[in-house]
Amino acid sequence: MSPDDAPAISILAPIYNERDNLPDLLARVEAVMSSQPRTWELICVDDGSRDGSDRIMAELATTRPWFRPFYLRRNYGQSTAMQAGFDAARGEVLVTIDGDMQNDPGDIPRLLDMLDERPEVDIISGWRKNRQDKTVSRKIPSMIANRLISQVTGVRLHDYGCSLKLYRRSAVEHVKIYGELHRFIPALAHEYGAKVMEAEVNHFPRVKGQSKYGIDRTLRVLLDLMWVKFLLRFLHRPMHAFGGIGAALFFPGVAILAYMAFIKFGLGASIGGRPLLLMGFMLTLMGTNFIGLGILGEMLTRIWHEPGGKAQYLLREGPPVKP
Repeated sequence: MSPDDAPAISILAPIYNERDNLPDLLARVEAVMSSQPRTWELICVDDGSRDGSDRIMAELATTRPWFRPFYLRRNYGQSTAMQAGFDAARGEVLVTIDGDMQNDPGDIPRLLDMLDERPEVDIISGWRKNRQDKTVSRKIPSMIANRLISQVTGVRLHDYGCSLKLYRRSAVEHVKIYGELHRFIPALAHEYGAKVMEAEVNHFPRVKGQSKYGIDRTLRVLLDLMWVKFLLRFLHRPMHAFGGIGAALFFPGVAILAYMAFIKFGLGASIGGRPLLLMGFMLTLMGTNFIGLGILGEMLTRIWHEPGGKAQYLLREGPPVKP
């Protein structure tokens, strides 16, 4: 299909064992999007389902030209499935939504209107203010995680975990996601200068199928958050991270060794059995290793940006000028 035939809106839904929800999802999306003027497509990425979701998707695609199914060879995880959807999307606005029918496709036209009315905004993130999930296993861990993520990333959202989000293509085309990073897309895109806002959306209880989320997922999110924090702060300056730790270890170690040398050669005392001598050597060695890691990180950063042509910065159009 030529670029002129590309739809304006691409709706992306990762699918994992949702065969019972797929017909309802497509019917609901079609009913909502067919009543609005924008051209659109629905992309579902099957993430290695084992319940026959892929067969349902293939059957549904035969009579729906706006539906584009993709099938991953195995279960890679939601982030990879979402990245596959981003790679396949042709629209200038990308809409992500869950395949379990807990998000409301009826919110999409309203959010699209909000995006049209706010050209300065690049991402609209859904906020499930009246979330229909279990309190102990889902809502409380999510609330804690959202506050922590907001504090660490500096992008303050009530609901990082809401899948219903709208992205301008330009805001996410330089963002690659894996692991559990799909929930951090607003923060990662903000690092490239994207403007993020939040909007309330509907949320429904799951009626069909089983949830794939558990309280154990909170631990994985926290581990990814540490990586995101490092990524946002030290991606282009790894020496500041590793070099700072190295200096904090190296210089006390050198000071201890200098003190031991004074005792040995200045006072003539024996230092062979002193624990302080071992500590001095350990701190100096560890500090040297961390500083070496910082230098290696700086070299890898330059390899990433220079021969590969990876952009260190992005430009944008200037503000409009009144005639």
